[in-house]
Amino acid sequence: MHLNPHDVLIVIDVQNDFCASGALAVPDGDAIIPLIHELAPLFAHVILTQDWHSPQHLSFASAHPGKRPFENIEVSYGEQTLWPEHCVQRTLGAEFHPDLHLPQAELILRKGFNPQIDSYSAFYENDRTTATGLGGYLRERGLKRVFLVGLAYDYCVGYSALDARGQGFEAIAVRDACRSIGLGDSVAQMEAEFAAAGVKVIDSRELLNGR
Repeated sequence: MHLNPHDVLIVIDVQNDFCASGALAVPDGDAIIPLIHELAPLFAHVILTQDWHSPQHLSFASAHPGKRPFENIEVSYGEQTLWPEHCVQRTLGAEFHPDLHLPQAELILRKGFNPQIDSYSAFYENDRTTATGLGGYLRERGLKRVFLVGLAYDYCVGYSALDARGQGFEAIAVRDACRSIGLGDSVAQMEAEFAAAGVKVIDSRELLNGR
């Protein structure tokens, strides 16, 4: 696969709390960092996203007495999975993993900072109406094809890919440069949504062999 100047690599949430020993560690999450470092120089444009929660965020189980992490509750915008406290603003857990080194990144987009709305996608908060502004940014920059890597494939990467398609961008998930949380059949469900929406899933070799 050949890249062009209208392509952008979006690196989703490679933060301490999603990596080994983190508060919401994604299995084998750290292992994708060397591959991301291989892929990033192939792109003219790189964007990073950062989960950036307020203390006592609505999505934290600790904000709901009697509830435990990974239970689901109903909130104003629908069903919400409850998580362990993670990626709280200005904490070590919210920082990018120290091994991640992408100084060429043109934008760091922080999401999930509204205390009453969770935000998996880099494009919309979970109410599905509050935009982050990323779609407009990409259009203003003339970027048309979005490649996604990072954590986690079945949540923040996946929802970002689906919303990219919804906003008219071509969306490609680089499967081996992601890792999944794997709650129930979350991976299979996400890939079914990918197929329905036209999100393409590739292996990194398709990019690395095309350089």
